Formats: sequence, C-alpha cells, structure tokens
Amino acid sequence: MRSTVPSPLHDDSIGLLTRGYRLGEHLWRRTGPGARAVGMRLLGRPALFVRGAEGVALFYDGDRIKRHGAMPAFVQETLFGHDSVHSLDGGPHRHRKATFIDVAYEDEQVERLTPHLEREWQAELDAWVSGVSTRTAYDAAVLALGRAVMRWAGVPGTAKAKNRWSRRLAQIVDGFGAPYSPAFLSAQVNRFWSDRHAQALIEAVRLGELQTVEGTALHEWAWHRDEAGVLLTPRLAGVELQNVMRPMIAVARFVAFAAKRLHEHPEWRARIATEAAERGSLTGGPLATAFAQEIRRTSPFVPMLPAWATQDVELDGQQVKAGDRVVLDILGTDTDAASWDRPGDFLPDRFVGVDDYEAIEAFVPHGGADPRTGHRCPGEKLAIAGLAAAVAALSDRRVTVLDEGLDVNLRRLPTMPTSRGRVRGCPFHRAH
Repeated sequence: MRSTVPSPLHDDSIGLLTRGYRLGEHLWRRTGPGARAVGMRLLGRPALFVRGAEGVALFYDGDRIKRHGAMPAFVQETLFGHDSVHSLDGGPHRHRKATFIDVAYEDEQVERLTPHLEREWQAELDAWVSGVSTRTAYDAAVLALGRAVMRWAGVPGTAKAKNRWSRRLAQIVDGFGAPYSPAFLSAQVNRFWSDRHAQALIEAVRLGELQTVEGTALHEWAWHRDEAGVLLTPRLAGVELQNVMRPMIAVARFVAFAAKRLHEHPEWRARIATEAAERGSLTGGPLATAFAQEIRRTSPFVPMLPAWATQDVELDGQQVKAGDRVVLDILGTDTDAASWDRPGDFLPDRFVGVDDYEAIEAFVPHGGADPRTGHRCPGEKLAIAGLAAAVAALSDRRVTVLDEGLDVNLRRLPTMPTSRGRVRGCPFHRAH
C-alpha cells in the first residue's frame, strides 16, 4: 500500500486559501487516474481525501466516522452556531434532526412554501420588468427567498424587517469562509445580532406574547425538547430556527450561478420561459427543476467537508488512523468521471425525469446519506424549489442577464459570479 500523505513539512490547509475550489483537483494529481482516496495533511495531521460513491459511503458511515469537532471552530460557530445540530453525532443528532425533518423535509412543508415562493419571485420579476429594481440576481434572491422562508417559518414582521434579517443572514454565509477578510468580522457581528433576535422570538413564544402555528419552524423549535425531555435554551432554539431558514437564503449564491448559466445557454432560457408561461407559474416546473439540479451539481456551495475517523479506515489502498480526518471532496464527487457521463459539461437534461435525486450516490451538493439519520441537509427539497422558481423568473423573456462580470473567483469560499448576475428588464418585451 503506497502512502500519499505529504511529509510533516507540507500542509494542505494553506491550499484552501490559495487554491480554494481547485484544491481537490491539485490533490488528485498525487495519485493515479480514477483513484477514490488520496492522502493529505490538514492542520498538521494526516488526513484522507475521498471522492465518488465509495467516498460518500465511507464519509457517512456513522460507525467509523463522526462530524463533531472536525470543522474548524471559527467556521462552525460563525455559520451554524454554537452547539447546533451540525456538531452532534449518534442519538442526540438523530433526535434533534427529527425536528428538522418534520419542519423542512416532509412534502407538505415544501407544498406550504410554494405559494410564498410564487408570490415573492413574482414581485421581484415585476420590479425588474417595470424598471423599479436594478437588483442583481443574487440580491433579489436574498430578499425573495428570505421573505418567503420567514413567512413559511412563521416569523412575524414587515417585509422591510424580513429583508433586513435576510441580508444579515446572507452576509454570514458570505463571510464565514474568509477569516482573513473584513467580511468575516461582519459575519461575526451579524451572527451576534441574529442569535439575539432569534432568541427574542423564542422567548416571546414561550411567554405567550407571540402566537405561532403548530408545524411551523418557529413553533416547533420554541417547544423542541432534547432526549431528556428538557426544552432547549432560548439561544440554542433560536440557533436551530436560523439553521432552518439560512440555507434557503444561501440558495441566493446558486441563483447567481443560474443567471450565469442561463446567459450561457439561451436555448434553456427559452425552454424554461415557455414552460413557465404554459404552466402559468414560476414554481414547480420540471425543466426549471432539472436546470436547478445541474446548477447544484456543478457549483456546490463548498468544495469539501471534514470529519473524524473513529477507527482505522482504508479506502482504495490509502489509510488513516483513528483520530485523523477524512475529508469528502464535494466538488470532485459531483463531477466524478466514474459516476457521471460528461461530468465537465453543463447538461440539465441529465436530471429531466429524475425524481429520486437522493438515490444518486455521487450527487451530494447538500451532503449525502439518509437525511433522517445522516448529515444530509433536510432542507434540500426547499432549496431546490426556491432555486427552480428563481430559474423560471430569470428565464422570463422580459428580463435580460447582462454578460459582464460573470467570471468566478474559485479561490474564494464561498464563491459566485463577481457581478452577482446583473439583470435588466424591458416592459415592452412580451412575456409569452
């Protein structure tokens, strides 16, 4: 068995800053074509970098792998919040995850979100067409998706207040991966503000000052109890409330990529515009959904995810010991040549007619394994619905995606087109 772990003098951690999304591509050059695992050194310790269906199966094996503490604390605390579900494993993880499943994963919850998406994206589209708005695709998505998910979650307040919180949550997502940047300090400030605001909502519900509807995220997190039957602290319940809503707002980054891809593939814009017009709706279109899935495959939110090996593990002739990290190559798995036909090409047709996307083992833009028992994001269905509605809105013939600033800085985490997808409307262009 040939080891590919670099010497102690070499550490790949700096590669995340210097190479970003291309780090995985660099690491695979250390081994042969088609390899499923390659050694790396991360934060001074040996680690195993894995990809493909085999890598996914290992990474989400709860008997051999755990997630708690694997992600650097500054990322964990800023993006997900202290003591959130993302830091749990085993029984405590499954127990808390069950509430996420109830409030975000079940089909009726997606159906309940749909009219909010229709309303908010239609408002943004109308504003573009009338010339009232010159917001980029990303900025419009932050507001439309934020207002929709907050109404769905049962969060009170005006549209203006929801816009303000949506921008704060979006900035947390924007700044969490750049500790060398002022954006990271802003993310810390917005994390503090958001935690305090969410905690106040939870406390108001428990005091009877704010009425909620059973089944909404605000209600369920306000009254969620741990395995011992004890209510979560108001602060932690507020953190988990945000962890239901923030992923939808993070979809705005996918929307910026959607603007870029629609500009590059006008034939798909035309097909999706026709579909939306025929259906009389921006939501639920099969072609728009297939396009959204291909966006998620080719432009994942993060390039990789870390975990700890709880026992010695081996894959494809490479090994790490218990206590070392196993790192899943998200981008390399979603574009794995052994798993996908023409993986480097943007082909939304590959998802047309595919209903059970979770069965595709090498499709992990929101994590892998069973969302009920593993670490796959239970809000994935909501994210797909929100992104598909955005794709339909951007495909409307009365708006144009401008071609400047569609380049992508792959060293920045997370990234998106530099212009955020500039959009202009024309009220004299017919919609149908």
